[in-house]
Amino acid sequence: MVTLTNGHSNGLNGHLSPRPAPIPERFADIPPAMDIPVSGGDVEEAVEVNLEELLDDPTELCTLLENENVAKSFWMTIALAYAKQRKVDHAIEMITKGLGAHQRGKSEDKLSLLACLCWLYLWKCRDAPRLRPEGHSASEARNKEFFIQAATSTLNEASRISPSYPPLFLARGVLNLLRASLQFPKTAAGQQDNLERAEILRQAARCFEDALRTSNGKNIMAVMGKARAFYSLGKYAEALHNYQLVLERAPELVDPDPRIGIGCCFWQLGYKEDAQGAWERALELRPDSKIANILLGLYYLHSSAQYPTTDPQFAPIYKKAMTQYTQKAFKLDDKLPLTCATFGSYFLLRKAWPTVERLARRAIESTDVSAIASDGWYLLARKEHYERDYAKASDYYGKADQARGGDERGYLPAKFGAAQLKTLTDDPDGAKARLEKIVQHVKSIEAMTLLGTLYAADVFSNSEATSKEDRATALKKAIAFLEQVRIAWKDPKRNASPDSSVLLNLARLYEFDQPEKSLQCLQQVEQMELDEIPDEEYPEDIEDDAALKSALREQLSPQLLNNMGCFYFQADKLSEARAHFQVALNASVKAREKDSTVDDDALVTTISYNLARTYEAEGMLDEAKKVYEGLLERHPSYTDASIRLTYIALRQSPSDAGPKAMRELYEAEPSNLEVRALYGWFIGRAKKRTANMAEDQEQRHYKHTLQIFDKHDRYSLTGMGNLYLATAREMRRDTDQEKERRSKTYTKAVEFFDKALQLDPRNAYAAQGLGIAMVEDKKDFTGAIQVFSKVKETLKDASVFINLGHVFCEVKQYARAIESYEAALSKDRTHDPQILACLGRVWLQRGRVEKSLSAMKTSLEYSARALEAAPDQVHFRFNVAFVQIQIAQLIYTLPEGNRTLPDVETASQGLDEAIETFSAIAKGPNPPFPRSDIEQRANMGRNTMRKQLERAVQSQREYEQKNASRLESARQQREAALRRREEERKELETREIERRQKIKEERERIAEEDRKLADRLQEEAKAREEADYTTDEETGEKKKKEKRKKAAGGKRKKKGTEDTDTEGEIAVDALDGEGARKSRQRSAATSTTPASDGEDRPKKKKRRKLERKSKGADKFKSAETVVDSDTDEDAVVVMNGNARLAEKVRRATETEGGDDNEDDDGEDADATVVRPRKKPPRVIDDNEDEDDDDDEEDADVASPPAAADDPGPEAEQAEADVSMVDETVAAAGSENAPDS
Repeated sequence: MVTLTNGHSNGLNGHLSPRPAPIPERFADIPPAMDIPVSGGDVEEAVEVNLEELLDDPTELCTLLENENVAKSFWMTIALAYAKQRKVDHAIEMITKGLGAHQRGKSEDKLSLLACLCWLYLWKCRDAPRLRPEGHSASEARNKEFFIQAATSTLNEASRISPSYPPLFLARGVLNLLRASLQFPKTAAGQQDNLERAEILRQAARCFEDALRTSNGKNIMAVMGKARAFYSLGKYAEALHNYQLVLERAPELVDPDPRIGIGCCFWQLGYKEDAQGAWERALELRPDSKIANILLGLYYLHSSAQYPTTDPQFAPIYKKAMTQYTQKAFKLDDKLPLTCATFGSYFLLRKAWPTVERLARRAIESTDVSAIASDGWYLLARKEHYERDYAKASDYYGKADQARGGDERGYLPAKFGAAQLKTLTDDPDGAKARLEKIVQHVKSIEAMTLLGTLYAADVFSNSEATSKEDRATALKKAIAFLEQVRIAWKDPKRNASPDSSVLLNLARLYEFDQPEKSLQCLQQVEQMELDEIPDEEYPEDIEDDAALKSALREQLSPQLLNNMGCFYFQADKLSEARAHFQVALNASVKAREKDSTVDDDALVTTISYNLARTYEAEGMLDEAKKVYEGLLERHPSYTDASIRLTYIALRQSPSDAGPKAMRELYEAEPSNLEVRALYGWFIGRAKKRTANMAEDQEQRHYKHTLQIFDKHDRYSLTGMGNLYLATAREMRRDTDQEKERRSKTYTKAVEFFDKALQLDPRNAYAAQGLGIAMVEDKKDFTGAIQVFSKVKETLKDASVFINLGHVFCEVKQYARAIESYEAALSKDRTHDPQILACLGRVWLQRGRVEKSLSAMKTSLEYSARALEAAPDQVHFRFNVAFVQIQIAQLIYTLPEGNRTLPDVETASQGLDEAIETFSAIAKGPNPPFPRSDIEQRANMGRNTMRKQLERAVQSQREYEQKNASRLESARQQREAALRRREEERKELETREIERRQKIKEERERIAEEDRKLADRLQEEAKAREEADYTTDEETGEKKKKEKRKKAAGGKRKKKGTEDTDTEGEIAVDALDGEGARKSRQRSAATSTTPASDGEDRPKKKKRRKLERKSKGADKFKSAETVVDSDTDEDAVVVMNGNARLAEKVRRATETEGGDDNEDDDGEDADATVVRPRKKPPRVIDDNEDEDDDDDEEDADVASPPAAADDPGPEAEQAEADVSMVDETVAAAGSENAPDS
């Protein structure tokens, strides 16, 4: 945010000033007039010179100043007055003569004049042309290089007088900046020049550092120069820091304005909005700033480029850039190079060529920035490009590219323009070389689009010079580049709009190999055109989306819709194809209404023909005939429509109207190759079979076509190959000579197929013929499968799948053969008897191999369907009878368990039918096999197989009767077993339910006992608590009972005493809680009561040692804690003879005479809860050598009780054992007790 003061932002980075500073102007210290003293005797006289209206010729002023020998300040003031009026040449003349007048003057005066002259030369260098004007010699040229040399000479002369003169450092830095600006940035081959330019800029930065040093950091212009040097070096962050430093020190500085440099640094660093803010602030402080205006114009031009030209936001932003800022900057200074280059691009779009050239020349000649010069050359190149002067355009494109570094850097639009020129001058190889070089460094969408289009043109061209390998390579590259363009469209950073030409080229490239991708490209183009339809052209009163889209499609290109329909037709999506063709017809009519120049007749004719072909493919022959007839009414010579009508007639009436129409068409168009192809197909269907190839009518027709009309007719070549193939198939092969003759016939067929494939590599019919020859002649089933599989991808015809089925059947892959035959049957030929017969044959072979009755039945079903489709064909009747015989044989050989009585009876009936069929075929004309063989097969069925099946029927009936009784018995046993299992399962479930119920009840009982026990323990605890409290006589409040102190001279209570009332209560509690301890594994014990210690041990006689009781023993209780030691001499607890250490035994100890806090704690710890033990611990005393004092103290400690019943050695040992207490613990517990 920019800080505001009184509503106005001041400076950058929040700089504030107490009041708006006045905007200083250059030459503000030049007075309007000055008096020049003259020598006139004793009286002082002066000549007044008006500095605002100086003479055009300064000769008189120079003569006056020389005669009067005035000081150097007069020379400089008048010279600067001329410079203020932009008469820099007169100013230079004044300073030059001033130097002559002060040739023998002071060095300081000469240094001032030389510094002033150097700055004037630098000023002239900024305004001088970059190039030598045409018509001027090198000596007369006053370009930038001339003034740089003059400034250098002047600076060297001043340096010889005093090299450390402070103003010279600043001048030397600016001179280096100008010298570096005249060198184009280079890369690669020009790396040395680039290094030289960078060294000049670094030298300029050092000069500015020297200027800052001599001025103690106060020279603001030196900081500005240093920032400019860093900017030219590409160190934008350092440049930004220096510009901000200038603004911080001098916020009122506007000429030059550091905000301009700050904005440029922000722009280069990618902060476009911050750059805009800096430039707007500069414009606010100085509304007539031409630099701020043009830079803001460029900002808004960049913003408008983020939107497509069709976007509503584009026009306002572009208009603001050109009219509000660029035009204003041009009015302020029509010679500013950046403004001229920017305005020239606008006039380039308007095709105002003279204006473009004038502005471009001005930008090139006046600028000292290489990028602006590059823009000027580019404008000239585009102008010459439009005017078709390709030589000049190529030269200018090269200069524009070199001005920005050329090679890898350079100017991308200039490189692309040069590639376009190569295309226009019929040099596609040169264009591709340039474009590929561009794409290697920059993934330019335009370059990839043009490059992909050029490679696509190589694919589409029919040039014989292009080999198949080159065309395949071009295809891959074209698809790769154009697909990269499609991917770039999806990148939001690119902000690129899809181009329909790219998609159309891709659709053509994918047409043959990947037609589904072609259709996708066309669908994307369709969606793009639908999106471009304005809302006002949407039809009204249509709510259904499908109907709305269909209505909108009528406004699209009919060619696009027709092509989409063709792809749908090839993909067997006939309904979608028909819909697109119908919409395309309506679109053709509307296109004619919008543009009268559109040839709608050609469009309507083509689309109508495609629509009729779709009707024909869908089986709608009547609709197709209507369309064809309509086409012939409009164009009687439309032969393709006549051919399709004749073909429909042949299909609908193959014996009457069809042949008649065929003869009429052939007589009308005997030389038309399409007509001759249809006639050849008709002859092949209607001719009589003959073994002599020379007498074959179809062969003579194809031979006549190849000899007379076109020797490269692909249909005739393929037809000849098929004829030789069929002839070879029927030839005998009993002897070697016959086999050789047959092989030569196959070779002849292959030659015709090869010739057809050479003319058309995509001729699937010829390729299929090759595959057939490979199978029948060479038995190359693997190669044939590969050929047919490839043909299947391009030729959607049933014959391909039939051939595949044949080959798979030969290699005994019956499943794949059946799949292929089924695919052929689905190709709109559901009643083709040949395919049905093939399916019957392959199912029969599969049934034989697998001995499957179901496969045999399927074979019989297909054979019957084939006979139904062609009842007059004798061989189909033979096939049915043959399958019935095979079923009868299989039924007889099957085990009784794998067949049923109905199957045997059905086979017997089929056998009878087969016998009758064979007998009829043998007696009829033209049997498919020798009559004797057929009669012999019928007799075998009549005499042998019939008896076998009769026996099979009888045995099967007996088997099934026996098997039925066994099955009934097994069924009953199975049902009984199932019932028994069910009863057992139910019984187990009942037991499980009862068990769970008992567990639930037991858990509830235990929970109830636990609740009762908890309530009782709570009541007992409450009772003990009430016993420990008493009522205060004074306040009436309850308070804890106070313990009485032990009488003086008494001894501390003995350990293990149990004669207090409290001790007895705890012991009782411990005994009462025995059940709870067992159920929850808890144990309560006290130090004085042995009840808890003897729960699990064997009962023994108890022996109790007499204990001395103190005076107050009935009022105070004590507890002891036996603390285990870390040494081996301490007590060791042994459980059940286990060697592991038992848990530490805890006993509460309480000393007599303790303080109140200890009494409180002691009373709360009357009982100690420990883990349950199976046996009581036995404490072993190893310290028998204690002192007498210890023995006396130990006499007060109660020993563990012995067994009650048997006072044996264990009891004596237990009686002798004494519990030992750690002295440290005892002392700690008795620190407040009185001495015993």
